[in-house]
Amino acid sequence: MSAIKIDPEIMHGTPCFSGTRVPVKILFDHLIYGYNVAFFLSQFPTVSRQQVDEVLAAASEQVVRIAEVVPA
Repeated sequence: MSAIKIDPEIMHGTPCFSGTRVPVKILFDHLIYGYNVAFFLSQFPTVSRQQVDEVLAAASEQVVRIAEVVPA
């Protein structure tokens, strides 16, 4: 099962953690503002550490792919 679900019936299609109504963007907002993953998980107990790890790994892979395509 994917860590992210996009469903027009849930949060108007905003990408959310599967099985929750927590938008993935909120994780990145927390990280940008200096909060750690443990704090994020304490605020959103319906999200699992495994889901967070999968989302961060996928984001990392996307950044690497973009860096490979875009010349320095």
